[in-house]
Amino acid sequence: MGTDKESLTKAVTESVTTGSRLFTDDHDSYKHVGGYRHECVNHSGKEYVRGDVHTNSIESVWALIKRGHYGTFHQWSKKHLNRYIDEFIFRLNTRNLPAFGQETTCGINFVRVMVVNMEGRRLTYKMLTDE
Repeated sequence: MGTDKESLTKAVTESVTTGSRLFTDDHDSYKHVGGYRHECVNHSGKEYVRGDVHTNSIESVWALIKRGHYGTFHQWSKKHLNRYIDEFIFRLNTRNLPAFGQETTCGINFVRVMVVNMEGRRLTYKMLTDE
């Protein structure tokens, strides 16, 4: 996938509900995406936040994924790319949960959420290594 207007338009329309607020940087290709309440920050003009309009959240996601790639998982296969991304998104979404003993008022902690999400989802060695 590229950053040309066709690629970005396709990615946005496949992933974002029409009519949603869309926050982007000032890349020219985003200007051609229609059907959204589009607001952008002018990074090239050193604007990074304007009210509640910013790209800080998605930039944090990319930073987390990049750190995982460079620091832990040095080689990612295309076959399992979705698994790596899912793991990092799970970590990001559960970062505020207590790990073990204590639980939130809802009775959940990180380990409980992880185990519930693993139930019935077996990954065998053959599935892992077969091309």
